Amino acid sequence: MNIIEKNGLKISTRLFNFINDEVLPGTNIRSERFWSEFEKTIHELAPLNKKLIQKREDIQKKIDDWHKNNRGKEFNKKEYTEFLKSISYIVEEKESFNIETDNVDEEISSIAGPQLVVPVDNARYALNAANARWGSLYDALYGTDVISGKKGKEFNKDRAHTVIVYVRKFLDETFPIDQLSWSEISKIKINEKDLIFLKGKEEKCLKNKNQFVAFNGDKEKPKTILIKNNNLHIEISINPNSQVGKLDSASISDIIVESAVSTIIDNEDSVAAVDDEDKVKCYRNWLGLMKGDLIANIDKEGKKFVRKLNSDRSYIDRDGKKITLHGRALLLNRNVGHLMTNPSIKLKDGSEIPEGIMDAFVSTLCALHDFKNKKNSRTGSVYIVKPKMHGPEEVAFTNTLFGKVEECLGIKKYSIKVGIMDEERRTTVNLKECIRQVKNRIVFINTGFLDRTGDEMHTSFEAGPMIFKGEMKKSTWLGAYENWNVDVGLSCGFSGKAQIGKGMWAMPDQMSNMMEQKIGHPKSGANCAWVPSPTAATLHSIHYHKVNVFDEQKKINSRSKAKLEDILEIPKADRPNWALDDINRELENNAQGILGYVVRWINQGVGCSKVPDINNIGLMEDRATLRISSQHIANWLHHKICTKEQVLEVLKKMAKIVDEQNRNDPNYIKMSDNFDNSLAFSTACDLVFKGRIQPSGYTEPLLHQKRLEKKNSN
Repeated sequence: MNIIEKNGLKISTRLFNFINDEVLPGTNIRSERFWSEFEKTIHELAPLNKKLIQKREDIQKKIDDWHKNNRGKEFNKKEYTEFLKSISYIVEEKESFNIETDNVDEEISSIAGPQLVVPVDNARYALNAANARWGSLYDALYGTDVISGKKGKEFNKDRAHTVIVYVRKFLDETFPIDQLSWSEISKIKINEKDLIFLKGKEEKCLKNKNQFVAFNGDKEKPKTILIKNNNLHIEISINPNSQVGKLDSASISDIIVESAVSTIIDNEDSVAAVDDEDKVKCYRNWLGLMKGDLIANIDKEGKKFVRKLNSDRSYIDRDGKKITLHGRALLLNRNVGHLMTNPSIKLKDGSEIPEGIMDAFVSTLCALHDFKNKKNSRTGSVYIVKPKMHGPEEVAFTNTLFGKVEECLGIKKYSIKVGIMDEERRTTVNLKECIRQVKNRIVFINTGFLDRTGDEMHTSFEAGPMIFKGEMKKSTWLGAYENWNVDVGLSCGFSGKAQIGKGMWAMPDQMSNMMEQKIGHPKSGANCAWVPSPTAATLHSIHYHKVNVFDEQKKINSRSKAKLEDILEIPKADRPNWALDDINRELENNAQGILGYVVRWINQGVGCSKVPDINNIGLMEDRATLRISSQHIANWLHHKICTKEQVLEVLKKMAKIVDEQNRNDPNYIKMSDNFDNSLAFSTACDLVFKGRIQPSGYTEPLLHQKRLEKKNSN
């Protein structure tokens, strides 16, 4: 790696030139000033960052020792809670307050809907996600298992008719017509300010006339109709000459729904970025999104085309005036947490730069271009989601960091908004005090079951063997944790100001199940929930029409609040007497997931992909799933539920299955040909056999080390 020495820093030439030549021009920030302010801030904050990481280790050791000293005794939760308070794991909860964040875009404050998460290192995926603000409900239903029966390669009229019937029922429920069903209409027109539905010569209006917003085309023969419910828009396309329009009694050719209202552009769990080459690729895609000029050249089955960001959508409203709706999702940037460092920049003492500090500077610097064109944030804000923070001190550090970035870049204080990932137990139990630290910039709290379970296991590693992974979802702590997140958010005044989010649906091919189950997220009071694809976002949007989240939040405010004592219910198995077959089945499930993810991460630099599980069901895997699986096996090894030899045998068995599952990938490197020389296989083994000593059970240190080895060997 070539370097440039600047203000006491050793900076990768690739990163330096990217910032100087591509990012700074057009921002009114001079290069000398930026690097000077950057250097001062780095050397001021890096030691504080290091102390916070050391404090995690110190606290963890005290918790481990407590469990060891109390081994064999009946677990006393009151004593345990008092102990956690004595070591400042649980801090004192202070007086009530409401968040004071201002200049928040409506996609965050007042529109509830699906939220996509997409790796920033893939320009095509990032563009697809940004453009997923609008999606065809007809296509989403026709192409997934929500509609039963085989799709086939040719257009299937029967399947298309089933889609039309499904959507008509949804429209009847959401946009009811007075004394008429959507399935009976023969024509739609506009008369003055009203939307008129015809059945023969009979004319009817929407029961709620105000749901009609705008249209395009002639009033007698409109091309599009725009209707609105729960702050979400739906566009009805009318084209009697289209393939679908010919089948439809009212010539409706498509239903376009507002889908991914917001999208997290991810630098963290879903990418494999370990050096300056990887980081610049990520930063460059984010810069393109902020400038609005990102493109991807696509070659799909011999057809070449260019993908770019969608334009805004224009209509004529009921008063005859032109209105414009946002054409793409509001983009948030998930930076990395406080743990990892990156070799792209070396400090005066020779240490690597804390990656989270670098992310904050570069993410915001790129967003300055959007401050001028206002195509993403209309309020002059940049939204940074901060993961894997442990407790109020670490959140306060993020607040300090963002304040320093604002000073360095000369932008208004609190322009950088923050989202807290509530995925570490020390943050969960102190969530109110975490929010207090950023009460002027908080816009988002989100639960993450997988990382949160990984931390649950690591924190309580010495308490005993953990229950089966499948039992975790039924455990006392998890239900309390999910409710606690909503309760605390609402008590701090989030409703109408900030997002309360829920986690990912990980099975992109199982949309029928998603439609049955994921309606639970808006019902839980969450105004956004994660989905793995634009299609899933389009389908999940239906739930936000059926459930008014802000009404649900009002109801939830009066319920009994989740209890801290339930959150502290450790999911360990008392005196397990499990059958060997059940233990091996669990080991195989964990091992298969670990190997399927790690082999692509190490050999191909893929941080997120659809990985077939042990039953060949495609799951969207990222580092959170890796953390829980590796910690689970490591815990069982530590408590002698299984042996190292047994686990190694399982890993080798599952490696052969993973190799077979990837047989059609021309870039795939098999593990089972030579286990001793497979870097991917050895990484998977290290994650398990060294899992006990990984910081907070995180997988990044080992993954980064091994990926760098792989890149340097090429």
